[in-house]
Amino acid sequence: MITNTQIKSLPQTIGIYLFKKEKEYLYIGKSLNIRDRVQNHKERSDIDAKEKAILENSNVVDYIICSSELHALILESQLIQKHHPPYNVIWKDDKSYLYIKIPIKDPFPRISLTRRDDDGAALHFGPYSSTRDVRFLLRSIRKVVPFCTQKQPIKKPCFYSKIGLCNPCPGTRDLKGRAFGAMRKQYRAQIRKVISLLQGRAETVLKELRTQITSHAQAEEFEESLELRNKLFHLEQLIHLRSFERFEYNNAYDPQMALEKLKGILDRIHPTISSLARIECYDISNLMQKEATASMVVATDGILDKAEYKRFKLKETGVSDFKMLTETITRRMSNNWELPDLIVIDGGTPQVVTISGVLKRLNCDIPLIGIAKRP
Repeated sequence: MITNTQIKSLPQTIGIYLFKKEKEYLYIGKSLNIRDRVQNHKERSDIDAKEKAILENSNVVDYIICSSELHALILESQLIQKHHPPYNVIWKDDKSYLYIKIPIKDPFPRISLTRRDDDGAALHFGPYSSTRDVRFLLRSIRKVVPFCTQKQPIKKPCFYSKIGLCNPCPGTRDLKGRAFGAMRKQYRAQIRKVISLLQGRAETVLKELRTQITSHAQAEEFEESLELRNKLFHLEQLIHLRSFERFEYNNAYDPQMALEKLKGILDRIHPTISSLARIECYDISNLMQKEATASMVVATDGILDKAEYKRFKLKETGVSDFKMLTETITRRMSNNWELPDLIVIDGGTPQVVTISGVLKRLNCDIPLIGIAKRP
């Protein structure tokens, strides 16, 4: 049976948790906070037969840290498909798991959800335990690679074609000959990109987007280049600049490797950094210039450390981000907390210059960087 000591040793970050009896997989789940989710399983075991069975029959709870929610979603699906844990398939109220279905033999494959995976005429990706999760996955991919989700063939462009989420739209029927063939070829090429992403081969799509951006820029087609750059930025955001490759244990998020890569990037601007054991990130949020709040997110040894998170209710409201950031950093440094090896703020050069001045006045020699949303 899983003990409180085992639960307390789990990290409070995004990832996969695995209930096992020796080497047998009994239940696999994902969470934004592994420790809290496993603790929730234990608390519910008094009133839920499934939770009680999982806890009583397990003697090991392993975990795999993931770099993003998207990474965790895909990895959970691949692990369930690989190991078929018994408690992932029972007590589901007569419902089976969800799969993403792509009828690849159709001229214009339309992507849909299904609870069957035995259709020999289509590709199936899954299983997924949550409708919300799988819809999140498809919405995220669709912003990068448009595709059609209509259940039946249509004879005119759909609504989503007007907002760029279905382009080219299979409902465009006024094209003939070579034009129609070119449209079909383009659509099927996009479906292949969707398949690559669902298989975890994100780097293939990233590489192709970068090549297309360069090609359009050289041809001075700057609007097309900008649109592709935004898609590239969105995809990189989704995967947190990390690969969610097809499942292998050694392809999971490696905190030490991540810190080494980050240090390599920072060496150009902060060559004296010797450690990144503690990183603090700051962001300001407010509602109509009121109820201003600052958040401090902490990563310890490359892992998000939610026990160290802090929230500051700002005293000055209705002022600029510069003043709110100044108040936040000043108040943070007045506390006897462990000093960070790196500070990250939400903002560009003006914010970095301002906070650099604040740190200098406080005699705090701490490396500082800013992250701008659209550089």
